[in-house]
Amino acid sequence: MIDYSPFWETLQNSKENWYTLTNKHNMSHSTLHRLKHNKDVSTKTLNDLCRILHCQISDLVQYIPNENDQKL
Repeated sequence: MIDYSPFWETLQNSKENWYTLTNKHNMSHSTLHRLKHNKDVSTKTLNDLCRILHCQISDLVQYIPNENDQKL
């Protein structure tokens, strides 16, 4: 499972917040809601967040093995 808890930590340690992401950087509320609930987001969204927050992808996501993952 992809977990976005590193994103929230990175956001908290940055000068940005939910308000600036939505109003200054035009990120949708639904995208932030998806991140909050570990739902799928596009790689474009992750790329935009890395640019906005000046961070690496590992500062936004982590993989956590989960038995509910799709069988390969």
